[in-house]
Amino acid sequence: MTLPIERDTGLSRKAALAKARQSRRPSRLGRRAGTAAEPDYPVAEDAGFPGLLKRVWREASAAPDLPSAVDTLLTLAGHVPADIQLRALPVADECALKVLFGRSWRGDGIEAARDAEVVGDAEAARAIGAADDAEAAFLGEVGLNTSGRVVLRVPSKGPLSGAEELVGGVLRVPWSGRDLADYQAELARATARLRDSVADCRAWLTAAGPDGRRDMLETLKEAARRTAPFVLYSGDRQYTNFRDRNTLTGKTLWPGHPDCALSSLAPIPLELWSDSDVLMVTCLTLLVRSAGFARIEEANGTQLTIDHVAHLLERTRLAYNGVPGGGQVPPAASPRVAALGDLAEAVARRRREITSKVQLYREIHGPLMHKIERVAGAPAGDARRLEADLCARVRDRFPVTGDTLGELGAAIAASPGWLAEPHGEFGTGLESLVHETVRAATATFDADFAMSRGMRSLTALVTALREQEWAEIATWDLPHFFCCVVPTPEARRYFADSPAQLADVAWSMSARMQYNSWHFLVGNLPKSPEIAARDYFVPPTIPDIAYYSDQHHHGHVAAKVRFSIRSPQSVEVLGRAFNGFVDLRLLRCEGLPFDEQDLLAAHRASGFIAKATGLAAALAAEGADFDITAFDTQWHWEKIARSPR
Repeated sequence: MTLPIERDTGLSRKAALAKARQSRRPSRLGRRAGTAAEPDYPVAEDAGFPGLLKRVWREASAAPDLPSAVDTLLTLAGHVPADIQLRALPVADECALKVLFGRSWRGDGIEAARDAEVVGDAEAARAIGAADDAEAAFLGEVGLNTSGRVVLRVPSKGPLSGAEELVGGVLRVPWSGRDLADYQAELARATARLRDSVADCRAWLTAAGPDGRRDMLETLKEAARRTAPFVLYSGDRQYTNFRDRNTLTGKTLWPGHPDCALSSLAPIPLELWSDSDVLMVTCLTLLVRSAGFARIEEANGTQLTIDHVAHLLERTRLAYNGVPGGGQVPPAASPRVAALGDLAEAVARRRREITSKVQLYREIHGPLMHKIERVAGAPAGDARRLEADLCARVRDRFPVTGDTLGELGAAIAASPGWLAEPHGEFGTGLESLVHETVRAATATFDADFAMSRGMRSLTALVTALREQEWAEIATWDLPHFFCCVVPTPEARRYFADSPAQLADVAWSMSARMQYNSWHFLVGNLPKSPEIAARDYFVPPTIPDIAYYSDQHHHGHVAAKVRFSIRSPQSVEVLGRAFNGFVDLRLLRCEGLPFDEQDLLAAHRASGFIAKATGLAAALAAEGADFDITAFDTQWHWEKIARSPR
């Protein structure tokens, strides 16, 4: 495939190589890449998650009482639901928090009613952990570690400073004699429950046999390799494919690496697997069977226990059963693993049944990378108003009529030829449509940035598909893709009020989105050796709303991507569905987060772009030869840094 954006027959090979070595940053056009003495826009060392944790700890330390401080820690000062942190606690910490503060994800915590039996204000205060140190039977601790987890010192543990990498210090937590007795009883029940659960998991894995366990491990290794970052816990042990602390196959550990917990289990008899590994393999298998690899991210930041998996599956079952029609999924026959396996498969069948009836999406809570699947309601007044506004902004710029995006798409389908021909300032109508839709979306949704990505040469893709050139497609790199990023001019206030910096930020987003297109494309192709060996993620199929996503991803931190909507869409090319082929992304650097109605309207907008892209692909299949040449570095510089305000 010839790279349309690099095509210049007038250049010698030497000149072409020199051009290739130039910086792609808009403000450095024409300069050699890698020659800057220091970063143009340095980011503070504690930017993102480390800075958030420091602020959380300061707020918790200044809280008027221990219960308020614990609430601040559990929610990371209002940035995540407390439920995620509660389900991240190992057994002993879970029991302690339940006894001392009445906080439990199970909903059966010891509440303040117990305190009514205690005579006197001082006694009642001690029952919730606020007594003077001199009256305490045991002086425990509560803290926050650098992974963002709430950690506790319980009677069987030493000081947290010796066992945890803490964000700050610790808050002292007095335990009364009553607290110790309640904790002992609660811990005995929880330990017995966990012991029975592990035994049940071992029996289930035994029944699967060596081949069944081998298949599970291979599936989970592929899931870890092809799924976005996740961090999971089993007791005090961490399982993650995230960055340099990987314990599973991912960006750091290649498949089969001896440090990968899954790879190391393959040759080991089940009897020698640790309890943590037994729970990990069983729980992840159940999650994957309920919705594919992406379901793992719905456990992000939590403990891998059968109780948690049962809770997640039951929540999902109820949500799916709320969709009218079809067969209702009954609850699990028992809390045993075999029954939960049946429920997982029933949930997966129900999910396939309802996807054509309702819109599924995920909430993403950025600080802990936790995702929650939701079933969207019907579009209401806000979604319809947003769609009407977008249509009004787009309609007059193209040879189409209609009052909805669906009607505009149908009008294009009736006469699509202009998509492959010059239109306005662009070389093709498709480029013009992408730009105008993205520009309109920035205004309609009150976004600081909007963007949409795709492939530069649908003609080349059609040719490669016809010849089944899977190995050739696997070699295509970032310049084979594009992303049109349109910020509002006012967004420069977040970037030193500099149009040049705004253009640089927009281009960095564009480059990252090119990477995403590259990362998803081959996930739609047959798994030839070349495809299987290449790095890719399973392409996304449902939209999402992200809250406080300016935490971990270095690009998100630098670009201040706080609230966002991502709306991926499938495009059919030569009868093959390419999931995640295009999308529309909206982001805000500050202010209010997007909501469900915003998402529903945005998904209609990305569907409009996908419709046009599919029609353009059909034109390419019929012989049209055209490339997308806009949306490169120069284009973003001209449109953002040099355009009149």
